Amino acid sequence: MNTKYKWIICGIGLSLLLGGCMNMDNANGNGVDEKEREQSEVKDQYASVQEYKGEGYTLQNGEENDKIAEEHREEVEKAVKDFFLNKYSTEVKVHNIVGNVDGATVFVESTGPLSFYTYAIVPINKSEKKILSDKVWSQEGQVESAITDGLYKQLFAKEFIQLDSFIEKVVAEGEVVGRTKESLENVAGDGYMTPYYFISTSPIKDEAIEPVYELYLKSPDADLDQFKAAFKDAAFDPKNLRISIMLFMKEEGKEPSEKVFNQIIKDIEGPNDFPKGAYSVFVNDNRVHKESFEGVKDNSLERAYPDEIIKE
Repeated sequence: MNTKYKWIICGIGLSLLLGGCMNMDNANGNGVDEKEREQSEVKDQYASVQEYKGEGYTLQNGEENDKIAEEHREEVEKAVKDFFLNKYSTEVKVHNIVGNVDGATVFVESTGPLSFYTYAIVPINKSEKKILSDKVWSQEGQVESAITDGLYKQLFAKEFIQLDSFIEKVVAEGEVVGRTKESLENVAGDGYMTPYYFISTSPIKDEAIEPVYELYLKSPDADLDQFKAAFKDAAFDPKNLRISIMLFMKEEGKEPSEKVFNQIIKDIEGPNDFPKGAYSVFVNDNRVHKESFEGVKDNSLERAYPDEIIKE
């Protein structure tokens, strides 16, 4: 989610469209007609953020495995649930299965006590149409970071309540919105997420949270006091808790609001009881890219790494 997915649309200059070549372009099927076709195709790649629930999300060369995974859905779900329970002491529910070139990417949500989204990959023997249930894996650090997100959210619960209240007030003013909950469930898989922001962390090289993470793996039902006792508060570095606010314009066709963007930054920088951390702020137009779930585009307003807001 930290990588910005930017699309550059190359078209014919306005001067050409207004010049004498217009009729010739229409006659030979190039120029204006071609540009209109390309613009229509680009438009079809996007959906309004209020409507997008994950439809159209794809992974490269995954069409055939997508069909195989759906035919063996019960087996795929069981393999993934067993993987998370055995390796991460975590029960999950499956929201979506998307074929990839080597198998199926399975998007899940923890069922408690921590809250986070993530995913695992189930390999498929395409020639035999066989699910390799004993070969389930996850990308390095993906699940570990998701668990750490959930732990930080739990440790700083009071502060996150304040952040939630602030963003809800911004949204209530009616100019911006967040993603749909269904899109988070179906295609996000990136740790602790709300429709309005997400957390990015890692237990690796984070001395403060590492013992809490280890305690969770051994005793996932440990209570909050036990987790707090394991947390090394003196070693906490706000830069290790990255909070990205991701908002979209409510009205289709409207450019990102500088007023909203600047006000959010001002309020985060000011006195408040928000969680300590490194804050990024994004205000986008109304569109989200259907195949990738990305909303950040060339016209987005952003304040992000290396210019994050550090709250200490």
